[in-house]
Amino acid sequence: MRRLCPNIDREDGLETVLEVPIPEEMFTSMGSNVTIRWENMQTWMKAQTNNKWSSSPIIAGRFNELRFLLYLVGSPLIPLQVQLGHSIHRPVKDCSIEASTAKYIVQQYTAATGGQPALNSVQSMCVTGHVRIRASDFQQGGGEDESVELKTSREEIGGFVLWQKNPDLWCLELLVPGCKVICGSNGKVSWRHSSNQQTPISNGPPRPLRRFLQGLDPRATANLFMDAMCIGEKIINDEDCFILKIDTGAAIREAQSGPNYEIIHHTIWGYFSQRSGLLIQFEDSRLLRMKTQAEEDVFWETSTESVMEDYRYVDGVNIAHSGKTHITIFRYGEQSANHKRELEEKWKIDEVDFNVWGLTMESFLPPAELGKK
Repeated sequence: MRRLCPNIDREDGLETVLEVPIPEEMFTSMGSNVTIRWENMQTWMKAQTNNKWSSSPIIAGRFNELRFLLYLVGSPLIPLQVQLGHSIHRPVKDCSIEASTAKYIVQQYTAATGGQPALNSVQSMCVTGHVRIRASDFQQGGGEDESVELKTSREEIGGFVLWQKNPDLWCLELLVPGCKVICGSNGKVSWRHSSNQQTPISNGPPRPLRRFLQGLDPRATANLFMDAMCIGEKIINDEDCFILKIDTGAAIREAQSGPNYEIIHHTIWGYFSQRSGLLIQFEDSRLLRMKTQAEEDVFWETSTESVMEDYRYVDGVNIAHSGKTHITIFRYGEQSANHKRELEEKWKIDEVDFNVWGLTMESFLPPAELGKK
């Protein structure tokens, strides 16, 4: 990962710290030698704010595709509030056997990831990593039993830096060649924006970043599944796992819906290893109804499955350092024209640091444009 940019104008000048680390593969693809690569990188970065780049239909289409991938795959949100800053132990609302079993499974998971004292000692976090994202085109027709080969789109390689401070404060910067996405939550509103986006910044109710729940933040995961139900067992990658399930309540779905769209359902599953107690797989499924300009209903059904690997201890907390996410999207409505698309992300965590000094509320505020709306 490249973290420093040399001073191209002056050889004796100080190097600049990059806001987002650049993966080696992304850097080497930008030219035949180091000097050309840095010059191309600087030219691309300056062009991010240049309106003429979006005047070409081809370039505009490329930008829209990158934003789609980075919003849906690289920085998806979960329509639940996980109460990141709260202690793990709290009473279970449901006294059924399934709920009691789920509480026991979560307690085993808490122990496997370091124990309550270690998890509660984390007050802030900084994470750097890199991703590989690829996708199929939308294909008409196709049922749930049909697969779409991921070979119609190039692979995007990028890097990210993620900041978090309790409670519910986080900010993610995700960079691939051609686009940079910034999103975050200041505890009252969640927001997102891309570097080449001419439309206003999108914002909404505070929601956690899904990436935290992919083995990166054990305390958030434990709080999320504390009110789950144990619905059975399943073998995942040769591991016998308990299955915990959460259905998003009507009040939360209504609060997270907007004037032109409605969340019909959102369900979450967690697969916890019976041997190690760790979260092996994390899934969620969402059905969204949107209104078109012609007042027609269009339905988007998104199913996301993440597999976590390479758990390693960092300052006493067991963190998943790599994994893969597979996403299937169905779009139907619009005079019964059904379309299907599949996307895939592979990620790797390079560094994790806890209790970072100097993080203030200003680190998680949305860009100034949000206050001008």
